[in-house]
Amino acid sequence: MKNSVSEQSFYIESEEEDVYDKGEDHEAGNGSDSSNYDSENDSKPSSINPSWPQSYRQSIDLYSSVPSPSLNFLGTPSLTRWGSSFLSSSLTRRHTPEILPSLSKPLIPSPEPEKPKERRSSHSLLPPRKPSLKKITPDGKASVSHEHPIPRHSSYGQAVINGMNVLCGVGILSTPYAVKQGGWLGLSILLIFALLSYYTGILLRYCLDSQPGLDTYPDIGQAAFGTFGRVAISIILYIELYACCVEYIILESDNLSSLFPNAHLNLGVVELDSHQVFAVMTALAVLPTVWLRDLSVLSYISAGGVIASILVVASLFWLGLVNDVGFQPKGAVLNLSSLPVAIGLYGYCYSGHAVFPNIYTSMEKPNQYPSVLLVSFGMCTVLYAAAAVMGYMMFGETTQSQFTLNMPHDLVASKVAVWTTVVNPFTKYALTMSPVAMSLEELIPSTRTKSYVYSILIRTALVMSTLFVGLSVPFFDLVMSLIGSSFTMLVTMILPCACYLSILRGKITVFQGSMCILVIIVGTLCSAFGSYSALSQIVQNLTA
Repeated sequence: MKNSVSEQSFYIESEEEDVYDKGEDHEAGNGSDSSNYDSENDSKPSSINPSWPQSYRQSIDLYSSVPSPSLNFLGTPSLTRWGSSFLSSSLTRRHTPEILPSLSKPLIPSPEPEKPKERRSSHSLLPPRKPSLKKITPDGKASVSHEHPIPRHSSYGQAVINGMNVLCGVGILSTPYAVKQGGWLGLSILLIFALLSYYTGILLRYCLDSQPGLDTYPDIGQAAFGTFGRVAISIILYIELYACCVEYIILESDNLSSLFPNAHLNLGVVELDSHQVFAVMTALAVLPTVWLRDLSVLSYISAGGVIASILVVASLFWLGLVNDVGFQPKGAVLNLSSLPVAIGLYGYCYSGHAVFPNIYTSMEKPNQYPSVLLVSFGMCTVLYAAAAVMGYMMFGETTQSQFTLNMPHDLVASKVAVWTTVVNPFTKYALTMSPVAMSLEELIPSTRTKSYVYSILIRTALVMSTLFVGLSVPFFDLVMSLIGSSFTMLVTMILPCACYLSILRGKITVFQGSMCILVIIVGTLCSAFGSYSALSQIVQNLTA
């Protein structure tokens, strides 16, 4: 899992209209008779009421929308904000509150009386408000949810860019190393994972359309397995995000120490080498950004993740074709002994499913969602494969966990690639950690004043803990393989199929059921072998 937090929107749709649109999209997306759910009301929720985590929607939107910039640290935010979207003024405007739910209301909110219907101008300046959203259950009854209505304003092009921005991450740096670990034939795993991930991405859409009120991945988990499913899926997604932040610390440490290998710090009783120095410096540098309440300033830069990935790959090609670094076309056809590590590295490349429901529910034309996924997966897979082939042909068996570490530092193309790699995580760290911090802040049964103090303490503790883990397990490739094998396989392959089978049981064909079972088996095997291999090598390296 690899862009923001709360911002007051100035485009306010009437709540009744949002409910109508949602119901219309539901009928168009899933032609099944909703009365079939009546017999399941005892075991499955007919409407999704907000439980922990309440902040999931707005925090995960860090990856799927870019709001107006405003700089505020934890504390009382400014009442209003003006601005436009990074991609377009119509990019996924949300009804998000100015103050986080965890800081202004209890974990389980009490119902509020409905407000009279009104429609405001898109340019009117409004104070924060807490809208209630009617959700129509399958039996025709209306329930009130305090989640914020989700207007559909994201165009096709914006959705494609958002999808690519989610998929294009630091995983691209390790694709040449994955070829080294798995061999040339192992590169086919990248294509297989792309196809399976696209298929499970479509399954998420069917789950969202199965009943009203489903907007996020945890909502799907709650519809499939009750409150336990919601909480379990949320915890898995948050652990994956936390692990990605650990990867950012290791990435910065590796690349900066390669640029300045002689850096060290002597504190008397403790002496830090270059890796440790830059890991500490990275943590201290990102700490103030994690304290920011509104991360939209970082979102502007982070939204260029696709451009950064293309720039790094272009620098690699420039290095090989123009600077004539040379090629080593030879290499192993298949490496069975280290293939499980390659499986985890390839799996990490497609850890975007946590955001796909947000992208789908924000699209102006939801029927274009399959095409959006196809283009996003197709372009990212081409980018991954190009970097993998070019990097391994250039560096061969000397390929390191990140191909930027193999680049000669005296060439301009190398400097561009390395510094782009170094800068990018600084903008993404806070955006990645924010959902984890916000979910923990919801659990604070405290007054608003104390919550700000606790929020700073929680976020500081999270950053320091990622530093500790990064220093304790400084193996970029093995940590990435472990994340890809365990959490990504769960989020990308196993859970979408399991939720689909549970929510739509009795309504799917034998072929659909067989495909889901096949994907679950593939995901489980890859997860088992990949996780065991990565963990065993981590333990071996730590005890060596």
